[in-house]
Amino acid sequence: MRILIVTDAWEPQVNGVVRTLKTTAGELTAMGHEVRFLTPLDFRTLPCPTYPEIRLSLFPQAGVNRTLREFDPDVLHIATEGPLGMAARRFALRHDFPFTTAYHTRFPEYVHARLRLPLSWSYAWLRHFHSAGRAVMAPTQVVVDDLEANGFRNVRLWSRGVDQSIFHPQRSQRLDSTPPIYLYVGRVAVEKNVEAFLRLDLPGSKWVVGTGPAIDGIKARFPKVNYLGLLDREELAKVYAAADVFVFPSKTDTFGLVLLEAMACGLPVAAYPVTGPRDVIGDSKAGVLDEDLRTACLEALKLRREDAVARASLFTWRAATEQFFSHLHPRRRAATPAGRQTTYA
Repeated sequence: MRILIVTDAWEPQVNGVVRTLKTTAGELTAMGHEVRFLTPLDFRTLPCPTYPEIRLSLFPQAGVNRTLREFDPDVLHIATEGPLGMAARRFALRHDFPFTTAYHTRFPEYVHARLRLPLSWSYAWLRHFHSAGRAVMAPTQVVVDDLEANGFRNVRLWSRGVDQSIFHPQRSQRLDSTPPIYLYVGRVAVEKNVEAFLRLDLPGSKWVVGTGPAIDGIKARFPKVNYLGLLDREELAKVYAAADVFVFPSKTDTFGLVLLEAMACGLPVAAYPVTGPRDVIGDSKAGVLDEDLRTACLEALKLRREDAVARASLFTWRAATEQFFSHLHPRRRAATPAGRQTTYA
């Protein structure tokens, strides 16, 4: 099956959306499908205001139309609601081409955190965008329930996985600081609530891996914290293995792949009892969820690393990809003498 995935989130961004899409494509290819991406790398772009690493495609409609005609996919999946996603949606509606969408991030909450735009406005626009799709895929049951409560239809669960060939327990001295060692990995941005972690009075030392629009201000306000910037996955696995507690202060993530990566390396989690951590940790002993993040951090020190590994082992990318594939909607083709190629008006 020929599958086209349209996404506004792509390299050089380093985040869960990009990792999810690339890993899913690898699994789909291993299953015998042909996968192609349509990304900002195919277009002229400009940096997103306040978030320059995100590139917004300029006037992409003609290029999107051309790609859809030339690749002539059996399946169209629109991963994001940006310029490329909107252009692909317009083409699909004009040509009666069924498609699916995905809800990767809590966009209304992010926009509210940055611009104070009312949540109801953002949710209204998102309902409009996703309502034309045959299914909107969400990463956890809590997010599925939230979307349905906000008027979304045809919401389907598409979970996530972790590559246990890279993220696994190992001996590591990668973090050379006073124990216990508390670790944050992810974007450094206002919606990630990183300051809630860095403000905590905790014994030992703190580390931050990642970058983002708030990194300079964070470094200035918390000069005693250790910062590593971006790391490749192999080096990141060593960092996870060297820490004592993984701290996840975000209250807006829909899932949090870094939670699975940390747990797969044997690192217990401390987080708020919100969407993402609540679904990933569940009722296991892989982490502590508490409205008092300091309490969660201190209690997580008492957990066994093997319990975190056991919980992470339940999440595989093959199972997640099979779930994704089951929600796709291939189009019906009319038989033509020329073969499979479709003629578009």
